Parts: sequence; C-alpha cells; structure tokens
Amino acid sequence: MAKSPKSMARMAGRWRIVEMSNWDRDAIDSVEPAFIAVSGRLDCRPAERDGRPAVEFTREGVDEGDQVGGRGWAVLVEDEKIEGHLFFHLGDDSTLRAEPFTGAGRVDGQ
Repeated sequence: MAKSPKSMARMAGRWRIVEMSNWDRDAIDSVEPAFIAVSGRLDCRPAERDGRPAVEFTREGVDEGDQVGGRGWAVLVEDEKIEGHLFFHLGDDSTLRAEPFTGAGRVDGQ
C-alpha cells in the first residue's frame, strides 16, 4: 500500500541512533554521534509496517576500511522516534532506536 507524501515526510531527515542491541553507546558514538565507524549510501523505499509509516533500504559503504553492504528497515513508532533493524551482508545485525538528529553533542566537542 502506498503511503501519502505527508506521512512519509515525517520520517524524512537525519536521525541519530540512540540505542542498538548489538553495540553499546560508546561503540555507537565512536566516530561521531551515532555513526559508528560506518559510512555509505542508502537506497530507501517507502513502506508500511503494522499500519505505520516505514522505510526499507539497502546500503553500501565502508566499515573500518572494508567495503560493506546490507539492508534494513525503520518504522515511525512515535512522532519523534523510530525503531528498526540493520543487517550487514554476511555479518552482524542489530535492532536500533533513533531520534531526530539536532547536530548537538558531537563526541569531539565541536
């Protein structure tokens, strides 16, 4: 079922991962807030889970110098929170919780 642009717009933007089942907060914020040591690009598709706006995605990028890929999903659980799951191809996976990223609180103090 296609989601309306208004409901999907609530998930647009930058989200800060605040909790993961497979990594503690120090690991999550090791480079910058919530970016772990992974960088890359997402290919996102609008979705719906249990009647709530969601996004499903594939990703490719770099993890500590190695090319990596994977997939995941995230669902809007409250107006200001999302929950989801991140899978590394042939590797780890973890649940996640995220909140809107405000840019405050960088690890390096800048």
